[in-house]
Amino acid sequence: METVAVIDYGMGNLHSVVRALEHEAAGDQRVLLTDDPETLREADRLVFPGQGAAGDAMQALSSRGLDRLLPELAADRPFLGLCLGQQILMDASEESGGVDLLGILPGRVARFPAMQGPDGRRLKIPHMGWNRVLPAQEHPLWHGLPETPWFYFVHSYRVQPEREADVAGRTDYGETFASALARGSLFTMQCHPEKSAACGLRLLHNFLRWDGDGPGAS
Repeated sequence: METVAVIDYGMGNLHSVVRALEHEAAGDQRVLLTDDPETLREADRLVFPGQGAAGDAMQALSSRGLDRLLPELAADRPFLGLCLGQQILMDASEESGGVDLLGILPGRVARFPAMQGPDGRRLKIPHMGWNRVLPAQEHPLWHGLPETPWFYFVHSYRVQPEREADVAGRTDYGETFASALARGSLFTMQCHPEKSAACGLRLLHNFLRWDGDGPGAS
């Protein structure tokens, strides 16, 4: 039996993510919501979701000892970061007055600036609702999805990766920002697949069957 561990650090709609994964899991996969270090070490796949502020998230991870454990675990098995779970993998964030993050992927997290849409109106922050993701590279997690799939977003901050090679998908909202990142066995998205209907479920389906082989693995 393969274990898919959803990392429980008390931030966000964790149970919705668990239900979506259970919907797409194969018969030989079980989905666990856990913060137990040994269970996480033994898991075959890891999912790191989240909602909320970066500072609160880092405190929650630190209180469980997960801030030291996750960099180790993200390197050697399929690992999916979602929404805040994408941002926390970067080096640092402007949020919460400025906070150091896990440093698994090089780059920063910055708030959207004031921007205007095509009609000249000021765009609302947070960026909330449905938007397209344009894949920036071939990747197994895009398999079976439309050319520019729709996903559901809720966020005021976006990642700014240092490495162009890490960008797996882009989205337009006043500017073009990196909405998906990939390196080796790590894949992250700013959106909420569990709220993204058929496209979101397909992406989770692909993750659950992915062997972890991806760009930049060496």
